[in-house]
Amino acid sequence: MNNSSGPRVTRFQCGPHTFELGKRTLIMGILNITPDSFSGDGLLGKPDEILRQAERFAAEGADILDIGGESTRPGSTPVSVEEELNRVIPVVRLLSSRSPLPISVDTYKGEVAQQALKAGAHIVNDVWGLGRDPEMAAIVARYGASVVLMHNKEEPNYQDLLGEIRHFLDQAVRQAILAGIPREKIVVDPGVGFGKRVEDNLLVLRRLSFLRTLGQPILVGTSRKSVIGKVLDLPVEDRLEGTAATVAWSIAEGADMVRVHDVKEMARVARMVDAIRAAGRGA
Repeated sequence: MNNSSGPRVTRFQCGPHTFELGKRTLIMGILNITPDSFSGDGLLGKPDEILRQAERFAAEGADILDIGGESTRPGSTPVSVEEELNRVIPVVRLLSSRSPLPISVDTYKGEVAQQALKAGAHIVNDVWGLGRDPEMAAIVARYGASVVLMHNKEEPNYQDLLGEIRHFLDQAVRQAILAGIPREKIVVDPGVGFGKRVEDNLLVLRRLSFLRTLGQPILVGTSRKSVIGKVLDLPVEDRLEGTAATVAWSIAEGADMVRVHDVKEMARVARMVDAIRAAGRGA
């Protein structure tokens, strides 16, 4: 397939931080600054708790903090740019001055991304893969930031699920590169739980290695998601083991980074899978 990749990227750069890929899985810890997070862990208006959780995440093995000011759960109410800024920017300022970890901001709005990058964020995690705001790629490039490009779709109708996801992400990577974002600052995410049915999500995980042809680092976010709830018939607060299974599988299939709520437990899962994958290398 004709794609945007050259040789596979071997490191991920975000701000002053450089992570070597392939040695261990990177852990992105989720901080929801919302009143209506699907996982019930919103931290809106709780700066002391936000700081404590960020410090705990760092101690438990997180490599990156991901701050979200708008819930992405089905049926959630869209948030205005002004409201999202009011939620996110104070947290970015707080953590950029108090936490040693790079900061990612989960937004598809260019204005929010720009203000967050000015305030000290290093990564824009765009759940629409540069497809919602035409200024997003230029903003990320202008600030020398990194970007996560996630696949998404309004309705889960596919003729070729894996082919369409790969094409979408290939085009998003091309768009990012054309805007001036280096490949070492671009991550792709297949978008588990976004615009996909249960069986689609399971197939994406089953065949995750199909994204390796893009040559970019791969992020997977399955933490507490509805696909786990549907398969195991469990509520969101009881999906730890299901999350662990999907995290382990994703790493085995080529994920370089996982986005999780339960950092301590998933960092342990990742370390164990990393050790198994590393056994016998060079023998």
